[in-house]
Amino acid sequence: MSDNVSAALGGARTGLGGLPQRLVQDGVVEESAVLEALNAARERNLPLVTQLVQSGAAQARDIAVAASNEFGVPLLDLDAITLDVETVRLVSDKLVAKHRVLPLYRRGKKLFLGVADPTHLHAIDEIKFQTSLSIEVVVVDDDKLQQAIDKAIEQADSQISQLGTEGDVDLEGLEVSGGDDEADERAAGRDDVEDAPIVRFVNKVMLDAIRRGASDIHFEPYEKTYRVRFRMDGVLKEMAQPPVQLGGKLAARLKVMARLDIAERRVPQDGRIKMKLSKTRAIDFRVSTCPTLFGEKVVMRILDPSQAMLGIDSLGYEPFQKRLYEEYLQKPQGMILVTGPTGSGKTVSLYTGLNILNREGTNISTAEDPAEINLPGVNQVNINPKVGLTFAAAMRAFLRQDPDVIMVGEIRDLETAEIAIKAAQTGHLVLSTLHTNDAQQTLTRLVDMGVKPYAIATSVSLIIAQRLARKLCTQCKQPLDIPTEALLKEGFSEQDVQAGLKIFGPVGCSNCTDGYKGRTGIYQVMPVTNAISRIILAGGSAVEIGDEAAREGIWDLRRAGLEKVRSGVTSLEEINSVTID
Repeated sequence: MSDNVSAALGGARTGLGGLPQRLVQDGVVEESAVLEALNAARERNLPLVTQLVQSGAAQARDIAVAASNEFGVPLLDLDAITLDVETVRLVSDKLVAKHRVLPLYRRGKKLFLGVADPTHLHAIDEIKFQTSLSIEVVVVDDDKLQQAIDKAIEQADSQISQLGTEGDVDLEGLEVSGGDDEADERAAGRDDVEDAPIVRFVNKVMLDAIRRGASDIHFEPYEKTYRVRFRMDGVLKEMAQPPVQLGGKLAARLKVMARLDIAERRVPQDGRIKMKLSKTRAIDFRVSTCPTLFGEKVVMRILDPSQAMLGIDSLGYEPFQKRLYEEYLQKPQGMILVTGPTGSGKTVSLYTGLNILNREGTNISTAEDPAEINLPGVNQVNINPKVGLTFAAAMRAFLRQDPDVIMVGEIRDLETAEIAIKAAQTGHLVLSTLHTNDAQQTLTRLVDMGVKPYAIATSVSLIIAQRLARKLCTQCKQPLDIPTEALLKEGFSEQDVQAGLKIFGPVGCSNCTDGYKGRTGIYQVMPVTNAISRIILAGGSAVEIGDEAAREGIWDLRRAGLEKVRSGVTSLEEINSVTID
């Protein structure tokens, strides 16, 4: 018997209380009918509200209005909203059916829950524990609630088996191909995993990820569950929970699409998928599999040229940083290095520079693993170590083909670094990436790789360190009241604080995710000046290089991040998560 019925029964012996008392006071139902319904509800193990409606003692709408007035809870007509299956999936079907509640919509970290009886606190506590979200109760009509619950569970359960078409796109006949012609031949005859429901589900997940602007898709098997997550604005969000028994078929389907060996489940594999959405638009997916305790986890990186090719003005460079980048792009020789962790936007920064340089009179060649953005007018090469086509081998070939600009996807070893430096010293502009935390560490990292300090000092001309930070939603962000001492401790100047510095924080609304929408870049753009070159030649440390850069007025990542906070673009919390004070 539910807690609210027990409480109401206790009240019936010494006088009604709570919702039953309100129903009687408002004339919705007679006291005798309430007492009778309480006994019947106890015998049938039903909520009081459901018993009153089913017995005809009261109308569902009248009870909902009374409950809303008694407890100060909003009232909602379920006929006026369209349920989102993904929101319903936030709460397990078992809890939804057990407590007769319905997840209606989510706003940031708050879940709005439709209930007929707002005194059912046990149900609210269970759902809060399961979802790790704060719960906001909304009163709905009891009869409409059960119908909506049945419909929502049916839609969620049939999401895989009854997928239809997505707009004008045929989910089952969507054109996809792998990136390896030889593997296409090896994959022939493997139609045993190509059953239509799995094909439609996988295609729909991929289309949803593209439409939502996700950067990655994670297919993750666990002992008793299976989940699909999207990385949106740098944060992973759960999007679906297909039945765990389909995990093997989902992994097999993805491996067939990527032209991987479906019989090999013991070692990681890498592949590519090209999805053709129309005659003019195709999306590439970089696929990586990894064996885990309960099956193969598959991660797909989405390579969407339409999302990646942005103008330099939209990337988040401060005006003086933008001028520095453009100035060094116009130099006939030297090396520009972009550094940062995986997923920090290095490729977009490089391609933005290549797009500026991409003119009829310029010969540009790139070596990547793989080429993420198709740029007409640029000679792009995919690295293939299996056949000996390494970064170093591609660089040697480029130097024999009269290049003006060379872009190397990543400097991973001494051989590649030395060839890139020689190219930069002999009249070529070289662009590349490294994985380091900031600009000054990039120079010492090259020394650690074995590059001679004099070669670094005479070849590297500009280093860009970067991070991506989520932007505050312009629709719901609100100012925060932060003490002056705390602002000074975070790194703001006294002039900023005295000038009426206003800091904004996230709220969350229907237009954003947890108060954020989109991302912007945070940059440290550091030219290698004569003073910094002398420190390199003297074997100086990254700290010494950083101190000299600060004396020359170069912003570090923290300073650039605080500027984004000061201008209201992002929150202090977000900057603290991506930069170090």
